[in-house]
Amino acid sequence: MIPMVDLQRQYHDLRGEIDAAVAEVLESTRFILGPHVQALESELAEYLGVTHAVTCASGTDALHLALRAADLGPGDEIITTPFTFIATAEAIRYVGAEPVFVDIDPRTFNIDPQAVAAAITPRTRAILPVHLFGQPADMPALSRLAEDHLLLLIEDCAQSFGASIEGVQTGSATAFGCFSFFPSKNLGCFGDGGLVTTNCTPAAERLLKLRNHGSKVRYQHDEIGYNSRLDEIQAAILRVKLKRIDEFNRARRRVAARYAEVLDGLDIETPYEDGIGVHVYHQYTVLTDHREAIMKVLQEADIAHAVYYPIPLHHQAAFDRQGKAPPSLPVCESVAARCLSLPVFPELEDTQIEFIGERIRAALT
Repeated sequence: MIPMVDLQRQYHDLRGEIDAAVAEVLESTRFILGPHVQALESELAEYLGVTHAVTCASGTDALHLALRAADLGPGDEIITTPFTFIATAEAIRYVGAEPVFVDIDPRTFNIDPQAVAAAITPRTRAILPVHLFGQPADMPALSRLAEDHLLLLIEDCAQSFGASIEGVQTGSATAFGCFSFFPSKNLGCFGDGGLVTTNCTPAAERLLKLRNHGSKVRYQHDEIGYNSRLDEIQAAILRVKLKRIDEFNRARRRVAARYAEVLDGLDIETPYEDGIGVHVYHQYTVLTDHREAIMKVLQEADIAHAVYYPIPLHHQAAFDRQGKAPPSLPVCESVAARCLSLPVFPELEDTQIEFIGERIRAALT
C-alpha cells in the first residue's frame, strides 16, 4: 500500500533521537509546561522570525486563542475561505463572531483578494486567510486591504509550516499566525498540538494566560481561559523534527516536481504555484473531471487518496443561515467537485510516484 503520509517510516528514520527525547521527559516527570516547551517556543520563534511563539493544545485552539486575544466577538464579521477544514470558521463561531465566506482563486484554491474587497462592510473586523495545502495566500494584496480598511489580518498556517513569501515565513508578519502540529502536518507531533505567533508583547502575554486557565500567577485568574497547553512529550518530539523541517519541505517539493513530470500531458490540472510564495505541499491536490474513475483505479491498486474538501463550509449544516440560501461561490463549488489529493510525504520514492502516475494514466485512457 502507498499511504497518504508514511508516519511510520519517518518515525523509524528518527527513532533514536525521538525515543531518547521522550525517555528524558519520562525520567524527569515534568509533563506540563516544562523545559522542552520553553525551548521549543524559543526555537520556533527564531525559525519563524517572530518575537513570540506560544504553544497550545491544537491548531483549532490556536485559532480560538488568537481570536480571543484580538478581542473579536459578537457583532463582528471575519472574512474567510469556505474551502478549508471546518476549524477555521469554527473558531470564529467560538468567539461569537460571524464568518463571511467569499470565493477562492481557481488555481491556488486560496481566498480571492478581490472577493474579500467586495465583502467588506462596516462590521468587518478581520480577514482570516488559509495558506491551503502549503501554498501561501496572496498576502501582499490582503495586507493592502487590511491596511486600507483598518482590519486585523490573522493567518491560518495549519498547512503551511515553513512556507514563505519573499523570504518571510507565513504567520510572522501579521497580527497572529496560527499553526497546527497534527501528526500528518509538515511539522507534526505524535498527537495534537498548536502554536500562535505574534510580534505584539501584550498579545503574547494574554495568550499565555488564555492557554492556562486565564492565569499568569498560580491560583490567580485574571479572566476565563482554557486548558490548552502543549504536552512536554510532544514538545520534545517537535524539537527533534524542527531541526529537519527545511529538509522535509525540500523533499515534498521534489515529490511535487516528479508528480508534475509523470502527470504531464494527461487531462488533469496539477498544482499551480503563483510565484508569490514558496509552496511546501502539505497536500498534492489536482483537479480533474474524471475523479471517480481515478479514485476507483487508485483504490484497486491500494493507493491512498482523499478529497479535501468535498463539502465547502458555506454548505455545511453547522453554518446554516436560518433559512437563507447559502452564498453563490461558483469557483469554490467547482473546485470541491473536481479536487483530488494524492499521497505526498518527504520519503515518497520516485518509483512510487511513477506507479501512481501509471495508474492515473490507465484511468484516463
